[in-house]
Amino acid sequence: MTEHVAVLLGGWSAEREVSLVSGAAVVKALRERGYRVTGIDVSRDLGALLAALTPRPDVVFNALHGRGGEDGTIQGVLDILGLRYTHSGMLASAIAMDKSATKRLLEGVGIRSPKGMVATREQVLAGDIMPAPYVLKPNNEGSSVGIQIVRPGDNRDPVNAEGWQHGETVLIEQYIPGHDLTVGVMGDRALAVTEIRPHSGFYDYSAKYTDGLATHLIPAPAPQAVLDEAMRMAVLAHQTLGCTGVSRSDFRWDDAIKDSSGVYFLEINTQPGMTPLSLVPEQAAHLGMSFADLVVWMVENAVCHA
Repeated sequence: MTEHVAVLLGGWSAEREVSLVSGAAVVKALRERGYRVTGIDVSRDLGALLAALTPRPDVVFNALHGRGGEDGTIQGVLDILGLRYTHSGMLASAIAMDKSATKRLLEGVGIRSPKGMVATREQVLAGDIMPAPYVLKPNNEGSSVGIQIVRPGDNRDPVNAEGWQHGETVLIEQYIPGHDLTVGVMGDRALAVTEIRPHSGFYDYSAKYTDGLATHLIPAPAPQAVLDEAMRMAVLAHQTLGCTGVSRSDFRWDDAIKDSSGVYFLEINTQPGMTPLSLVPEQAAHLGMSFADLVVWMVENAVCHA
């Protein structure tokens, strides 16, 4: 029986503030359901983390986002300790965090994604690396951190050579016009399809985590064939990467293409946000599952991957 849950939150990635909000919401929900909960703000001090995990909890709820918490790093530590933890294991987490590796793997099972390539900052700065419009994104960040759309005629430094902090390489992808769709997967079941409509620009980091900057339409107002295809691909991506627990896959839907072949996979998030604005809790609520019920399900279905 699960009694004591340690919730990992914070971390040192670009998504630290989001993780703190997610973790606080999880701590509150679990305490309300009668669990003994220890919140742990994770730093690079491994000794401090080991001390905080003593005595050993029954389950670790991983509410970290981004590098260090979502890329297999913390999962490897928890595997060494032989602890049960929520979300995916080390290998699935590491692959999913590498967008280009994920695309290559999923193309092998027939999942469509925009044409793209990995390039260095120097290659991007040398001129349009593919015909504009195209999307430039860090290869190993989540939550739309660092994403930019380069449009025809743009006269600017698209990778901000002085301020860029997202690694030496970037992922360049063909821009797909149309709609942003996302699908949560819980176990091996697709929850729903949500369309996200930012009120201006595109669905960037601010739009994801600032109330009032985007509208979520659930279920997405799209043909059933499009909804079915997005859910099929989300479950297939989850299974192909070996994800466990909850994941969320993001898509673009080009509605100028009349059939479901206009749905393109963008990325999979193995640690979906658990903030008041987050998409997976919203989809669960749409199906009648409260936030607390979702969190409890994740705890009780946590896995020891060691």
